[in-house]
Amino acid sequence: MAVQRAKAFLLDKDRERVGDDTLGLLDDEVSRLVSAYPREPLSEIWDDLLETQDQVFRLLDGGRVRPSQLRDLNFKAAVLSFLVAKGFNDMESPHDARTMTRVAASCAKEAEHPGLVALTDGLKSLIAYWADKPHDAYHYASQGVEATADQRGTVGLWLLGLQARAAAALGNGEAVRTANRQATDRRERVVHDDLDQLGGLFTYAPEKQLYYAVESEVLLGNGDARVIAQAEQAVQGFSDPSSPTWAFGDLAGAQCDLALARLFGGDVEGAVEAIRPVLDLPVSHRNNGIIVSAQRVRQALGGNPARTAVAAQDLLAEIEAFPVSRRTLPRG
Repeated sequence: MAVQRAKAFLLDKDRERVGDDTLGLLDDEVSRLVSAYPREPLSEIWDDLLETQDQVFRLLDGGRVRPSQLRDLNFKAAVLSFLVAKGFNDMESPHDARTMTRVAASCAKEAEHPGLVALTDGLKSLIAYWADKPHDAYHYASQGVEATADQRGTVGLWLLGLQARAAAALGNGEAVRTANRQATDRRERVVHDDLDQLGGLFTYAPEKQLYYAVESEVLLGNGDARVIAQAEQAVQGFSDPSSPTWAFGDLAGAQCDLALARLFGGDVEGAVEAIRPVLDLPVSHRNNGIIVSAQRVRQALGGNPARTAVAAQDLLAEIEAFPVSRRTLPRG
């Protein structure tokens, strides 16, 4: 409470003219929230995220800022709005997520930051992907890929990964292979930029690239030995919670993909083993993407010849009950 009061005092003191102390305070808070978002349940950071976004908006609305400060504040507003939009998507509120993404895009344009603008194209694609709108997901990803053709940071690779996943959802294997091949080629030429330095959702680590590539394969129904090995590697890539690239959502997604790959390869017991940690997640971690990923395993298992086995029946029932209670997620 004392820290919150001190922050409010500093922000109010600088309301008429934004000072360096205020910008430094916001820098610290943005960095903390960016780092925390992939690692902590949304319910634990949601209030702070909305409060910090509101503080930046109020400074933009009423503060007397220099041009350099204005650009910096718009950058912060874009980053925070990106996280809020992602939060709405995690809460299964795609309309609110799309609206907030437009706010993030507007602020990114005001900040004159092409990479951040392209990230909002990626977020539009991600929201459409989880809302089962693969045509829209592919359109926005392709738009972002084109815009980042000359950029050296990892945002362009993320957009290619999004494009590959959307193409897989559409059943376009050739487009999947093209996007993944381009992403592999571009990885060798990456030069980390200011977005990569932020970390969290604003960088696209090799572990995440492999996870996206595997997901595009299993969405096409592939479960050969190569895909299973890659899926196991993707899970292993998120096995260390102390790694700066660790994210509980990416780990759960990779585990669901491994379960799918093993199912397609005829290994029901292996699929049960792969998805077990996902089903054991506390309700605070059961965001929209994780639930959709688990339901994909249920659908694949329902069409598997081994679905009548006791282990398969137990798994079907458990996945069906998985999304029932999410009480600790903040409400949209």
